Amino acid sequence: MTDKSKLAQLKEMTTVVADTGDFDAIAQYSPEDATTNPSLLLKAAQMPAYRGLVEGVIKSVTSGKLSSAEQLSACMDKLAVGFGEKILETIPGRVSTEVDARLSFDKDASITKARQLIAMYEQAGVGKERVLIKMASTWEGIKAAEQLEKEGINCNLTLLFNFTQAAAAADAGAYLISPFVGRILDWYKANTDLDDYAPADDPGVQSVTRIYNYYKQQGYNTVVMGASFRNLDEITELAGCDRLTISPQLLQALDDDYGVLDRKLDPANTGSTIHYQFGGESSFRYELNDDPMATEKLSHGIRAFVADQIKLETWLRDIH
Repeated sequence: MTDKSKLAQLKEMTTVVADTGDFDAIAQYSPEDATTNPSLLLKAAQMPAYRGLVEGVIKSVTSGKLSSAEQLSACMDKLAVGFGEKILETIPGRVSTEVDARLSFDKDASITKARQLIAMYEQAGVGKERVLIKMASTWEGIKAAEQLEKEGINCNLTLLFNFTQAAAAADAGAYLISPFVGRILDWYKANTDLDDYAPADDPGVQSVTRIYNYYKQQGYNTVVMGASFRNLDEITELAGCDRLTISPQLLQALDDDYGVLDRKLDPANTGSTIHYQFGGESSFRYELNDDPMATEKLSHGIRAFVADQIKLETWLRDIH
């Protein structure tokens, strides 16, 4: 036992990020940054406490019904930025705001949408240095991030499940990647004979550990932010990672635990050299296709985000 919770200990070696759109939960755990996505926005927008924010956004777009696709798109963007503004009042760092997942395979449209979101933040008095634009780690998303980074718009490449995606993101100069831990574990439990893993053998933990060590060995500046956790063991096995984005439930569990938290990832101790040569688009597509877990989880993740985006759009139409 120690006099510090595991959450307090984790904050000494890793930047803790809140994975929620709930302002109260963000304020409670004092994270550095916060992330949002369509699923989290859908949940938060339906909370009675945030009805005023939602109503204000709708009124700013139209005085009547959301009668056109353009109005609805503007409303969705304003809602995402509105939640982002509120979150930034609570945290000292950055908020991640996601580009419409339906644009995941359209580089130019993703770039345009990202510029629009940044412009909306700047109109609200929020500098682009406090925002990360989230996009799926498709080839098109990674290339969009490469262009946006050159314009000073920092990006968070999400739905990242394998080493090839991570290598491409670093090669493109992305500010940050969000490798998913729990969803990798989900796939292996569903598709192999194993349904129980020791913490260090968790395939999601092993994936992020390899990516982190490779980045440090190669001197990449791209930030590794582990995401999508299923249990506390996954978090404690990645203690020391650049950043970890954690749900309120697991943040609370960390805050309640006063056991000793050992550092597991360290830039000064990355193990044996990881040899890998990034081969460009054709290699990226082949290696991603050759990884059934990454292919399936990337596709499923995009579909799920699109589904929640559509649910939120439908809900916005129905309440007005």
